[in-house]
Amino acid sequence: MSTLPVPDTAIIVVAAGSGTRLDAGAPKALVGIDAHSILRHALDGVFAAALAQVIVVAPAGYEGDALTELEAAAGGRRDLGRVVTGGATRQQSVAAGLAALWGDVRTVLVHDAARALTPPAQIDAVAAAVTADAGVIPALAVVDTLKRVDADAVVGPVDRSELAAAQTPQGFPRALLEQAYAAALDSGVEYTDDAALFAAAGHPVRWIDGSARAFKITTPADLDRARHLLAASDTAPASAAASIVRAGLPRVGLGTDVHAFGGEGDLWLAGLEWPGEPALSGHSDGDAVAHAIVDALLGAAGLGDIGEHFGTSHPEYAGAHADVFLARTRELLADAGFLIGNVSAQFQGNRPRFSARRAEAEAVLSAALGGAPVTVTATTTDGLGFSGRGEGISVTAIALVVPDESRRV
Repeated sequence: MSTLPVPDTAIIVVAAGSGTRLDAGAPKALVGIDAHSILRHALDGVFAAALAQVIVVAPAGYEGDALTELEAAAGGRRDLGRVVTGGATRQQSVAAGLAALWGDVRTVLVHDAARALTPPAQIDAVAAAVTADAGVIPALAVVDTLKRVDADAVVGPVDRSELAAAQTPQGFPRALLEQAYAAALDSGVEYTDDAALFAAAGHPVRWIDGSARAFKITTPADLDRARHLLAASDTAPASAAASIVRAGLPRVGLGTDVHAFGGEGDLWLAGLEWPGEPALSGHSDGDAVAHAIVDALLGAAGLGDIGEHFGTSHPEYAGAHADVFLARTRELLADAGFLIGNVSAQFQGNRPRFSARRAEAEAVLSAALGGAPVTVTATTTDGLGFSGRGEGISVTAIALVVPDESRRV
């Protein structure tokens, strides 16, 4: 007989989708990422979070497969888990999960299995933020430049400062969520997510910071991204670098970047716009200082390089500036368990004249890195090389990162 206490929180893991866009020949949640399925990885995160009832909503005919994954992930918490059959729509599937809640449950989290790498800390943060009268969602600020379109015509810009990209789990007080679902099912209206359904019933929804790892696996490219992240995690414990991390020692990374002049508009360098100066060419704004810093930070943390995370295969970063690159890099390091110590960068070029704006540039770059100290220096090459001939700018950066002691176990 189980000795686990009865939790007052439940997590409904929605895994009933067909995965048409993934085109993997099986329900999405049962597609393998590595040796384990998307659902298994999602459940590993759920069971690593605080104690909760766990309800998996499975596709009809695949309940046994879902139960196998549930039991493997649950370990000693098996008595907290249950599998139910999903419906024809997402709302019907969540309603099936709601019908299986224990009587002691007061807070309900609804989580997409497709967000398989969601950190357990995000699950706990959502649960802790739910109140008796308000729901909570995790979200990320939108970094893309957004446009309103009509057919193939661009109609106008969209202010991204007012937008956020919603993630899961989304958390709600049980009584109000059940009432909202009853009303939605009666009306026949289908909502894009549970927060929209909850808000349509007249209840407030707040948001907290999400995580870059909580992305949704929808396309083959998303699946490749998940596989890469897991492969990097799997190899880390066997490396000498992982021993350094476990010991709490600092790590140093080196980054270099080179861009030629020839871009459009004004120059962007060290996080600043330089009106009247020739622009550097590049996939984004060509800010070689920011890009070298990104490479140094990623290298120090063993997270690959800038091309892997921000290259041409990521069109969302076309035209992005330093604040976007550095803020996202800081998120990647935080997810991997690192804090930024300091960064030093030096660029070689005849222009722009940097000294008058040094403090301004360092302040902008430091703010994007969450306040970590950043120093930037500039030098010329006495006319030697491509930078001496005025053809472009070369940058070298060094970064120090340290393991986040609060996340050590």
